[in-house]
Amino acid sequence: MATFLLVHGGIQGGWVWKRVIPLLRAAGHEAYAPTLTGCGERVHLLTRDIGLETHVQDVVNVIEYEDLDEVILVGHSYGGQVITAVADRMRHRLAHLVYLDACVPQPGQSCLAQWTDDATAMNEHVQKYGDGWRFMPMDPREFGVTDESDLRWLTEKDTPHPYKTFQDPIDFDPATVESVPRTYIQCIGDQPPPAEPPSIAKGMRYLTIASGHAANVTAPQELTALLLKLV
Repeated sequence: MATFLLVHGGIQGGWVWKRVIPLLRAAGHEAYAPTLTGCGERVHLLTRDIGLETHVQDVVNVIEYEDLDEVILVGHSYGGQVITAVADRMRHRLAHLVYLDACVPQPGQSCLAQWTDDATAMNEHVQKYGDGWRFMPMDPREFGVTDESDLRWLTEKDTPHPYKTFQDPIDFDPATVESVPRTYIQCIGDQPPPAEPPSIAKGMRYLTIASGHAANVTAPQELTALLLKLV
């Protein structure tokens, strides 16, 4: 039996893995999907002081308090930033790192720096709509979601995200993180797989999924099949 620990991306919560967890468990494995502080059902804890370190500690605590070992740690989108820092601290508890269309940082790099060379527009958006510290939910269509029921579900459940977590630089030892077997899963939508893996996946096993960015919502069976290949 494998143990999967699924880390959500920005503006969401552990609830976003609701369609994947039963499939992993049906295959005989355990699965956890914690909600990071200030997100999802923990939105009542949202403050401007929540940074990357808070979310890293959220995941570290799940591993420690649930006594998890040989963990397959999966990070979606922003969650890639979190699992990288967790791997630096909890290498001895991990079996595999999975980056699902996710941030793959260099030491000292923020998520924001990976998304854009000029954060002016995002900063202005947060100032205008999020009081300078909250990143407000985006239209799910921007993540490749088209089904009306999925759109309603995400629109109802998505919550503001602490912007500081996107801005904070990450500190980790590359040798420690790279000592963990790693897989990058790229969401390619309806496009053919690239001839070569993207540079972000260098040194990793590389897989693709015919889905938009929200594969855990729109393609749970296909995503689960890929995750089970890593067991």
